[in-house]
Amino acid sequence: MEWMFMPIRRYAEFGGRSRRMEYWMWVLFQFLLSIVFFILMFAVGGAAILAVGDDPTAAIAAGGAIIVVYLLMLLVSLALFIPGLAVTVRRLHDTNRTGWWILAPLGGYILAFLGAGMESTAISLVGLLAAFAGAIAVLVFMFLDGTSGPNQYGEDPKSRGTADTFA
Repeated sequence: MEWMFMPIRRYAEFGGRSRRMEYWMWVLFQFLLSIVFFILMFAVGGAAILAVGDDPTAAIAAGGAIIVVYLLMLLVSLALFIPGLAVTVRRLHDTNRTGWWILAPLGGYILAFLGAGMESTAISLVGLLAAFAGAIAVLVFMFLDGTSGPNQYGEDPKSRGTADTFA
């Protein structure tokens, strides 16, 4: 549980490094939180429909209840955006890469958008493929082990020294 909440404690700390455990536990935390919100939306909406029965206002009440839960989920997502971005940048730092890699898919999306504006299916397709390749590259970086010992972004979060063991 400690690993799941570490990015919240380091809320907007973009410097330094983060271990794989911290990153993937954060991803798991966000996934579980989204499941809880979707279950809550279905429960609240279903309860509102069942409570009133065939009354047409039941659909309005259910829709209103679902919108309230959705807005709450949106607020929580906005609050967790910065720590998610920060832990991703720190994870990239741990693999000795700049945090700007997080924008790798963006160039492909821009190219796809420009291709759509020019009504060019080929340019749009190339842009989407480039965005997909950038997203896959960032995902692979998240799975890689961090640099052993200190790097340009800070000390090793696993505290692996570069000293020889039997020296």
